[in-house]
Amino acid sequence: MDNIIRFDLLKEAIMRKASPVTTNGRPAEDFGKYVFNREKMQRYLSSYTYKVLTDSIDKGLPLNRDIADGVATGMKQWAMDMGATHYTHWFQPLTGGTAEKHDAFIEYDGMGGVIEEFSGKLLIQQEPDASSFPNGGIRNTFEARGYSAWDPSSPAFVVGDTLCIPTVFISYTGEALDYKTPLLKAISALDKAAVDVCKYFYDDVNKVISYLGWEQEYFLTDKSLWAARPDLVMTGRTLMGHESAKNQQLEDHYFGSIPSRVLAFMTELENEALKLGIPVKTRHNEVAPNQYELAPIYEETNLANDHNLLIMSLMKKVARRHDFKVLLHEKPFKGINGSGKHNNWSIGTDTGINLLSPGKTPMENLRFVTFLVNVLMAVYKHNSLLKASISSATNAHRLGANEAPPAIISSFLGKQVSEALDHLESADTDDVIKFDGKAGLKLGVAHIPEILLDNTDRNRTSPFAFTGNRFEFRAVGSSDNCAEAMLTLDTAVAYQLREFKKDVDALIADGLVKEKAIVSVVKRYISECKPIRFDGNGYSEEWKKEAARRGLDCETSVPVIFDSYISPESIKIFGECNVLSLTELQSRCEVKWEMYSKKIQIESRVLGDLAMNHIVPVASRYQSILLDNVTKIKEIFSDEEAADMVAQDKTIIKDICEHISVITKDVKDMIEARKKANRIDSEREKAIAYHDNIITLMEEIRYHIDKLELIVDDRMWTLPKYRELLFIR
Repeated sequence: MDNIIRFDLLKEAIMRKASPVTTNGRPAEDFGKYVFNREKMQRYLSSYTYKVLTDSIDKGLPLNRDIADGVATGMKQWAMDMGATHYTHWFQPLTGGTAEKHDAFIEYDGMGGVIEEFSGKLLIQQEPDASSFPNGGIRNTFEARGYSAWDPSSPAFVVGDTLCIPTVFISYTGEALDYKTPLLKAISALDKAAVDVCKYFYDDVNKVISYLGWEQEYFLTDKSLWAARPDLVMTGRTLMGHESAKNQQLEDHYFGSIPSRVLAFMTELENEALKLGIPVKTRHNEVAPNQYELAPIYEETNLANDHNLLIMSLMKKVARRHDFKVLLHEKPFKGINGSGKHNNWSIGTDTGINLLSPGKTPMENLRFVTFLVNVLMAVYKHNSLLKASISSATNAHRLGANEAPPAIISSFLGKQVSEALDHLESADTDDVIKFDGKAGLKLGVAHIPEILLDNTDRNRTSPFAFTGNRFEFRAVGSSDNCAEAMLTLDTAVAYQLREFKKDVDALIADGLVKEKAIVSVVKRYISECKPIRFDGNGYSEEWKKEAARRGLDCETSVPVIFDSYISPESIKIFGECNVLSLTELQSRCEVKWEMYSKKIQIESRVLGDLAMNHIVPVASRYQSILLDNVTKIKEIFSDEEAADMVAQDKTIIKDICEHISVITKDVKDMIEARKKANRIDSEREKAIAYHDNIITLMEEIRYHIDKLELIVDDRMWTLPKYRELLFIR
């Protein structure tokens, strides 16, 4: 086994050379310029090496280290031709971002000099310090060894002078310390389970592919104003700030004319993204001021996720060149829309069939209903786990506010699909399945026409909406690594498809015709998963009560939501699908609880510092000016004359006193609550303490600071206000 690396991999979605497309009025001749795609492989690898590598990518075949040496030689030469002097294993630790350690292409030559060197061994594997990344107790500080291993299914690329090689990241004892490893396993599990079900309908399907189309929302603000807000700099969001008189209430920003400075940023970003093989397609103003969206053409999930992480990094670099700061926080500004990262998810076959798209024949529509209902079943059974996959300290501010979906997972299907499922549920199985000579199978459900792609309305409050030929997982946060939600969804659906096949095969073994067995199980599933279907207003109080009555997870405390990862049901599906072991699940919970506490701790410290060193001194200074004014008026005018003159000032002085008093007390209480929480050994209980005892104090402190912002002389206020931060000129 030392000489063999086994990868269960997917084909690259964007590697094959296509006819040029146009972007910004010019041919996209540079698309993939900095990517070691198949066109580059053919040029820089021997024909034998190229064939073995592409077979490994396409079919999941073993890759010998001798072949890896050949790939490394060609890859190094290409990278050096592109100006690269270094290489790095580019991986996705549990921080939520990416990590890289750069090494030069040099080794000693044995004669006192150096030579340019890059072997298959260096390509395939490296050894970053595993103890320095979040690991949830899997590794001790003195147990530093961890490995990054090459993922050939995601192409290498060059950024600046560095060859970046996408890799997985695992501990010395084999546990995943990243997001890519379990994502690849979940994709593989879904592939196998879905192919088995596809065989009921198509004999020629050998692979099922998970696809992802992300929609990246983000804010831009002027870099100089961002630098003047310590809360934005250190936490990514404003911890205080009264909303602007004008924000998004006129609905004039959404799809509006893109400001010229922003358009220049977008244009450069698109050009750089295309060179890295990221097929960006859509750009527009979002609902809130200074909020925008970027979206690509759909790709296979693993590659799409890598591209999303890459573009988030690229956005920050390009923004600096335009004197902007990109804000990827889910809720950087209170009172206006937050930012999500809608994950459009679908599954398709290697024969070109979208399994979530209705067809033209009864059998194709039975296939459509089969996969649709199984997805609904997976979401229903594991709605709490799916919510955990998108929950975080930052996304908690967004969910349920200003067009974001609520913190209750439900699925919107639209009138036509819902009626079709209801009809199928209530119909007799013998009436549904009829054979009529050469006509073959007749599905006794109102025919689901292709026009369905356009006649399903969209529910902005639905976290998991069906949109014609895919599901849109709208609850994912803008700063999230998509892999967390996607590996959870793929695993849940894979496990559900396995259960479906068992149920159908059992009926067939009892003598039932295949089609009747499928319909019988589908009918039962439609009835069972009905609680997850909701087409109404997810913001209403009535829905919260109804969701609880239906047995859906209505928990709002993020630390408690994370418990779903280690529920018996979650342990079972992740374990049986070979995606995450119990040890890995427990470690991820520890990481999530610890990350939650640290983020709230940082916000609390920053808020306390700003309150006591910026806000209170400024408010006190303004109060002194008013007091001085009152004293001088009384010195000049009679008591009767002065009474009316100083009445307003005295009211303001009193208000300032009250606000300062509450702020001072709450900051002191917040510090004590933080100290108490920090003494708790359990990461879970510590996170709960931060949620229950500190966030409430932070919100109250903010309330009083925002009131002071409306009172204190604008010329004295030290921090840029929303009206300055939110409107790019």
